[in-house]
Amino acid sequence: MHELMAQPAEPDAPEQSAPRTLVTVATYNEIENLPTLVEEVLLYAPQADLLVIDDNSPDGTGDWADGKSAEDSRVHCLHRSGKLGLGTATIAAMRYAIEHDYRYMLNMDADFSHHPRYLPDLIGGMEADPPVDVMIGSRYIRDGGVEGWPLRRRLMSRGVNLYARTLLGLKARDCSGAFRCYRVAMLKNLDFDAIRSRGYSFQEEILWRLKRAGARFRETPIIFADRQRGQSKIDRREAIEALRVIAALGAKNWLRRS
Repeated sequence: MHELMAQPAEPDAPEQSAPRTLVTVATYNEIENLPTLVEEVLLYAPQADLLVIDDNSPDGTGDWADGKSAEDSRVHCLHRSGKLGLGTATIAAMRYAIEHDYRYMLNMDADFSHHPRYLPDLIGGMEADPPVDVMIGSRYIRDGGVEGWPLRRRLMSRGVNLYARTLLGLKARDCSGAFRCYRVAMLKNLDFDAIRSRGYSFQEEILWRLKRAGARFRETPIIFADRQRGQSKIDRREAIEALRVIAALGAKNWLRRS
């Protein structure tokens, strides 16, 4: 594990039972992946609850999640009216975690690019010495990596991470990945209405805002595997907009330093 320190965070008071963890997954047309993913999540994190945030998937993803919820009290589904963006889906999950008094909220992709076998490392790392506020599943530290990407995509991802780290003053090696565990008490310090990002730049922006709130970060290695089933949601226009948002936040970051 690779630790990144901002201002010290005060540890929560010790708990008698296992910490309440909410695993969250944003979905749109993931019926090919979600049933197996939910099974794997509950295998590797049996004490966690799981929240599906579904953007009105026409393939029945949300209906399946409702049926699973009726069978297993650990599974919940939040339905939205349509494709409103990954950033807003994650914010909805964060608000849900706060409202339902979870201790940790762990976000992951629905397509098995984030394998559930890493859940124990992400959750367990939160209370390692010293405790942290964000555990990042990192492709870009020792023992991390990517499978199934062409060279062009690997270079683009590395470039975006360097771009964000430079402009936003972030020390994490993997700023753009969504596989993270957050301390909900720290999320309460954020003004969600001030967040600009709706798509890809959300991951960088939320780290930047948490850094400004005094959060401590740590990274643990993961192997990111490109999706095997279903259709990729990558949107070129959204990617360009993400670069613009990061640039605007970067200007704010550096002007504040001067």
